[in-house]
Amino acid sequence: MCKSPDKTSGRQNVEIADIFRMHADEYCKANVLTPEQHKVINAIMNCRTSVLGGHVEQCDQCLKTRNAYNSCRNRHCPKCETFKAVKWLESKQAELLPVQHFHVVFTLPHELNNLVLYNKKILYNILFKSAWGTIKKLGADPKRLNGEMGMLSVLHTWGQNISQHNHVHCIVPGGALKANGQWADAKKYLFPVKVISKLFRGMFVSNLRAVYEEGALTLPSKQTPPLPIGFTQLLDQLMSKDWVVYAKEPFKNTENLVNYLARYTHKIAISNYRIVSVDENHVSFYWRDYADENKTKVMTLKPHEFIRRFLSHIVPNGFMRIRSFGFLSNASKTKKLKVIQEALDHKPTQIEKKDTATLMLELTGQDITLCPSCKSGKMRVIDEIQSKFNNVIYDTS
Repeated sequence: MCKSPDKTSGRQNVEIADIFRMHADEYCKANVLTPEQHKVINAIMNCRTSVLGGHVEQCDQCLKTRNAYNSCRNRHCPKCETFKAVKWLESKQAELLPVQHFHVVFTLPHELNNLVLYNKKILYNILFKSAWGTIKKLGADPKRLNGEMGMLSVLHTWGQNISQHNHVHCIVPGGALKANGQWADAKKYLFPVKVISKLFRGMFVSNLRAVYEEGALTLPSKQTPPLPIGFTQLLDQLMSKDWVVYAKEPFKNTENLVNYLARYTHKIAISNYRIVSVDENHVSFYWRDYADENKTKVMTLKPHEFIRRFLSHIVPNGFMRIRSFGFLSNASKTKKLKVIQEALDHKPTQIEKKDTATLMLELTGQDITLCPSCKSGKMRVIDEIQSKFNNVIYDTS
């Protein structure tokens, strides 16, 4: 159910935590949840509350005090996503090269959605493997760049309506490291989209067929759509259709790339600012309808359906949603990035280590130390607040 947003109506100050507080108990009683899903619900409800403890801050000018409670640091928490992105980005800026960076999005057909829910780790790993395999093979082609590519990829599993939409966003430096240590520039475009799409489809289906034949997949009782003809026929059906690979224009400059990474690398299915309202029977939130000229609308769901959609995007414990490949991989970048920098006559900017408050101010414009009362003083810690329990489990991966 959706409608155009009423620009004149006031917005409630609502968070995902409020939705869980109102409806999670009933939802949990009616459904079987994974341990990860239970942990995420508890983390979001307790984030920045007295349950997790914290400290007392006092303004150094007006002397007003406030309680500042600890964050849960769970990677699915809407309150913690910005902080994690800021800290991660600080460590990546020195690796950026002075070349074009292309943005390529690899998307799985919706026919695989149900299978993904039963086999998240396996299919997400295949998605990463196939996306990188595609870029790697095309880059190594002697008729193309004839060298080693690099890639930074981020898994997103949702669309604007928070339904399943499994895809990886890939940032690809525009060129390759050749065997002789020289840099081969990609010029105006990376690779033809149709070529990328066909190669990606073939690699994914081949990898999926292999794990199926190994007996590693858990098959749902009902496929999407139902498949009376069997799993092998599903793979043949997938090979007969065009797969969606979207290659955007390269980022105009490094600043645009940094801004993108800051916004999207640690993004979650839906952030608090998109929640419009919640009551006993409905949850409403903003979404963009790409099929209708990218218009912003309001979608209203039953609370249990909203929670089901949100929890469907919880990834397994320890699963890495952000991965680097090729000359950007952890195993190679120390040596190979230096070779590329020399080939490009580029001296990377030395990134100064900054505290959290400074990073947040630079990337979000928010001064988290500014006194909310007098707007001029700085908040200083004067006392600690003990947590209400000691066995808090964090998911900081």
